Amino acid sequence: YRLAPAYHFPAQFEDVYRVVKYFLHVEVLKGYHINPERIAVSGDSAGGNLAAAVAQQLQKDPQQHVQLKAQALIYPVLQALDLNTPSYQQNQYMPILPRTLMVRFWSEYFTSDKSFFRAMMANRHNNHESAALLKFVNWSSYLPDSYRQTYNYSAPPVATRKSPVQSISLHHSLADPRASPLLVPDTMLRFLPKAYVLTCEYDVLRDDGLMYVTRLRNAGVDVTHEHYPGGFHGALMFTMWPTDFDIGHRMVDNYVTWLKQNL
Repeated sequence: YRLAPAYHFPAQFEDVYRVVKYFLHVEVLKGYHINPERIAVSGDSAGGNLAAAVAQQLQKDPQQHVQLKAQALIYPVLQALDLNTPSYQQNQYMPILPRTLMVRFWSEYFTSDKSFFRAMMANRHNNHESAALLKFVNWSSYLPDSYRQTYNYSAPPVATRKSPVQSISLHHSLADPRASPLLVPDTMLRFLPKAYVLTCEYDVLRDDGLMYVTRLRNAGVDVTHEHYPGGFHGALMFTMWPTDFDIGHRMVDNYVTWLKQNL
């Protein structure tokens, strides 16, 4: 798919969704000898974001007859409204994906305006439209106690209508669930396919995945959640020398086992 910063949202989602829709045509599936009842969508990090968004969009499409059997999300990034969750705070300087880099990725996903990056770094980028959806990413409600630790919840402030940030964030669809899959109401989560969610302790995105696990389960979706207390963002790729890590192999083995059992 087209990449930021050259291309901004929703170009990335639209590229991926177009491919998935094409692949799910009955004639295409027959051409590749694929069982239409055994199809999953999966991705890691930004790919997890796109996989979750695609799964949501497919079940809203009245013309879509072939449905996914499963979705597998590997340390997914799922929301851009609160960039100060406990995991963002705890792991703000963690290698691979420090908070500054993740915030930069988010800001460049929406715009090339550097003032938006600064607003996101301060967690002061929400507008009145996105603020109405903060309830869906309220980590004081959706994070288990053990992950909240000593952090206290404070709702992100809302930019005033006179602020330049207000016009930027409104224009770039912060409230669009195709960018932040955590923003959909429970009624839309209810009919999603079974899910596999992998999270890592040392990852700014940990709480995104944990909140989605909670919300999916509350909606009645069958969810397998594998959390790695010693895990870090990107660990799934560390399976070859010189970064041949045991945790990477365990992640791959558990992920593939789940796919075999659930497809």
